[in-house]
Amino acid sequence: MSEIFWWVIFPYATLVIMIVGLLYRFAFRQLTWAAPSTEFFEKKWLRFGSPLFHWGIIFAFFGHIMGIVVPMEFYEVIGVSDHLYHMGAVYGGSLAGIMTVAGLIILLIRKIVIDPVRVHATFADFYSVIALVIVAGIGTYMTVFGNYTPEEFDYRSAIGPWFRSLFVLDPKYQLMTNIPFIFKLHTLTAFGLFASIPFTRLVHFYSIPLTYPKRAPQQYRSRAQYQRKSS
Repeated sequence: MSEIFWWVIFPYATLVIMIVGLLYRFAFRQLTWAAPSTEFFEKKWLRFGSPLFHWGIIFAFFGHIMGIVVPMEFYEVIGVSDHLYHMGAVYGGSLAGIMTVAGLIILLIRKIVIDPVRVHATFADFYSVIALVIVAGIGTYMTVFGNYTPEEFDYRSAIGPWFRSLFVLDPKYQLMTNIPFIFKLHTLTAFGLFASIPFTRLVHFYSIPLTYPKRAPQQYRSRAQYQRKSS
């Protein structure tokens, strides 16, 4: 019964909460569908932390698509061997994970030590960063260290088919029974994070910010600068 709860009921419950929450927020609270910039309060930490996090999470997202959503058979058809895929996943995934975690830690420290940022941060702001650190940290640990153990685990043979089975309404929960605990923990914390997205600033992820990497930085100028010029 516990396997059914964790690998059938819990994932569906979190996805329903996420979808209903997104629809509600879009319908009734559109003005909050954003992540307002705090560059006005502090720039130096943000200049390093924000690009590291955003680029890292973009790379990690596409890495998860390639590993979880795309079946193993597809790579066999196009001639990508298991060894070649594994090397790409280890080195690419490690880089993406380290970038993401490093950026998040910088942003979290910034929220704690910079007084104006801390004062204007809400509980949801701290929660979202800490939750992301936990999820991304577990994933990075799995990628960096888990792939060099004698008992190497190929998530594409179990987690991938289970994840895809959720979306055809035929959850194969048995596939998740014997996978390593660290993979279970990463999966469950990720679904928990999904459920919280509509209640945090992470909601702006669903705006599909394709232009973010090439956008011009926001410019803030001191009012005193213009007062000196006018005088």
